[in-house]
Amino acid sequence: MSVDAQALVNKLWGYCNVLRDDGVSVLDYVEQLTYLLFLKMAHEQKNRRFNQVDILDGLDAWQILLDAEGQELEDRYSEILSVLGRSGGTLGRIFQKAQNRIQDPAKLKRLIRELIGKENWSGTGVDIKGDAYEELLAKSSEDVKSGAGQYFTPRELIRAVVDCVQPAPTDTIMDPACGTGGFLLNAFEYIQQHYEMGLTPELRERLSTGAIWGNELVDGTARLAAMNLVLHGIGQPNGESLIEVGDALAKPPVRHASLVLANPPFGKKSSIMIIGEGDEFERKDLTYHRRDFWVTTTNKQLNFVQHIYTLLQTGGRAAVVVPDNVLFEGGVGETIRRRLLQQCDVHTLLRLPPGIFYAGGVKANVLFFEKLPPRADGEAHTRELWVYDFRTNQHFTLKQNRLSREALDDFVTAYAPGKDRSERTETDAFKAYDIEYLLSREMVNLDLFANLKDKSVEDADDLIEPHVLAQEIAVELEAALSELINLTEALRPGVAPTEDAPQVTS
Repeated sequence: MSVDAQALVNKLWGYCNVLRDDGVSVLDYVEQLTYLLFLKMAHEQKNRRFNQVDILDGLDAWQILLDAEGQELEDRYSEILSVLGRSGGTLGRIFQKAQNRIQDPAKLKRLIRELIGKENWSGTGVDIKGDAYEELLAKSSEDVKSGAGQYFTPRELIRAVVDCVQPAPTDTIMDPACGTGGFLLNAFEYIQQHYEMGLTPELRERLSTGAIWGNELVDGTARLAAMNLVLHGIGQPNGESLIEVGDALAKPPVRHASLVLANPPFGKKSSIMIIGEGDEFERKDLTYHRRDFWVTTTNKQLNFVQHIYTLLQTGGRAAVVVPDNVLFEGGVGETIRRRLLQQCDVHTLLRLPPGIFYAGGVKANVLFFEKLPPRADGEAHTRELWVYDFRTNQHFTLKQNRLSREALDDFVTAYAPGKDRSERTETDAFKAYDIEYLLSREMVNLDLFANLKDKSVEDADDLIEPHVLAQEIAVELEAALSELINLTEALRPGVAPTEDAPQVTS
């Protein structure tokens, strides 16, 4: 991040601590910044000397806020948010259900006039304002109480994955659980950096107006993703929204992509809350009956794997973060793994260490595969699954020892981006398993590792530091507690079991 971007982050973040005393959460603060940044940029574009653009259709909302004081400022701000929330496109996506969370008019005024008002946001380079906004999102995700971390995938991991799949200007790129938009942004930035000379005006227009899009379940997070894209030059403030809101699993896709990048939400079971008379409520398992799915299940992660398969066009490729249970769970899990190996080239598995995600207790992996047309001989498309063990001997925490992009250099090199996979070389950390072995394993279990030995077992000098060990124990306990809660829910009277019997649909 540039010095200018970091200075901007420090300036805006410092005011967050002031507002916390008034009960404004970190995530609320970033949302308020999102609204006000958008209004300031709209004001700048309407009043610049040349090529004026009236994004808000005659409403100079920023000037109204500058002119108002006290209770009038609160009233005008709330009215503006309400009006813009009824708009369509990107504008409506950013302001949908928007509310003023800053109840002290004096502090709101200072945020408007001094912290945002003194910057020329439209004249600030994409690398500065975009990087600054990304850093603010990263900071907000560290707030455990808000739960924002579940929508934020570590950018270091994203960059390594994107470096492996090598997005191209002709790709259509989609994330069905986009959170704050990290995968989409990094794919766009990769294309800009690696195809700068070959990007025609037509290709640039295509990339920024529809070839990159995402879906997000939560309104507030979709707002952050939409603003994140706009600040990085993807989409138009007064154009169609590139972020759709809703349950991605609810219906078959209407568009298909050549590249799907995703970190679907953790948590095994899909469910909905039903509110009854007297405000009584109960949680019901949510089962998706889709004719384009191989099986019917309440398991959220397994449903996302099926959904991503249906999202891909033939010849398309995917990189998906999946928890360990997707690799070994029986029943429908076995059916889905078998189908995936059969109908796709499932070629690479990256085993991730705990301690890198903001959502605690997560043991996850990145699964890379390509969707191919059916083979005439009925054989499986997968020939070899290469497993890279980045879990053994790796110890990361979110504060003392954060994951760096450099830590993943060896994996990216071993992946051999852009080269034929026959050129890959086995190492202690990177091992290939052939399809015959995979299909012969009980339940087609893909919970595989390479040949690394745990150094802490062999050498006392390599023992894990006590604070790191304590962190790992905490992660394990959190994961165990999460599983216990799921089991308790499943055993409640009248609640269906977590896993339905396999029902093959196509």
